Amino acid sequence: MTPTLDDMNIECLGVDWSPQGRGGVLRVYIEVSDREVTLGDCERASREISALLDVEDPISSAYALEVSSPGLDRPLFEVAHFSRFIGNEAKVTLKFPVQGRRRLRGNIIAVDGERICFDVDGKPFEVEADMIEHAHLIPDWDALGYQPSPKDGRGQGSVKVPRAKSAKIKQPSA
Repeated sequence: MTPTLDDMNIECLGVDWSPQGRGGVLRVYIEVSDREVTLGDCERASREISALLDVEDPISSAYALEVSSPGLDRPLFEVAHFSRFIGNEAKVTLKFPVQGRRRLRGNIIAVDGERICFDVDGKPFEVEADMIEHAHLIPDWDALGYQPSPKDGRGQGSVKVPRAKSAKIKQPSA
């Protein structure tokens, strides 16, 4: 799949398979190096990936293909992704417990070879990259100018987008 996307100047950041019912969802995350990913990029990549999957047929059950940009809560698939986002907060699920933890949330503070170090509750927490099952960035809503609203009691919070200030337009005088 990578050579096909490379020809379109699109990078495949990673692939995620989510089993659902008798099939699943195949999510492909893409990035374009010199600009933001557009809907057109996702459509073109989806057509090419779909055609490739039809020929190769690696998935025997029914599935849905989703192609998207990584978004604000960007998934981290490779050690290089962690290196790129040192200083950012991430949420991580490990394959097996390490130091009694399977889930952690903390700032990425260092990457040394295949070891990734997080600041979790003010203490360093190191883990081998191959122990990570899933990881994604936690958006800094304050830095982005958004304010999270309180959770509604069901564990669901929402984000309030700041309202644009209205401006009066001065009419030219005659």
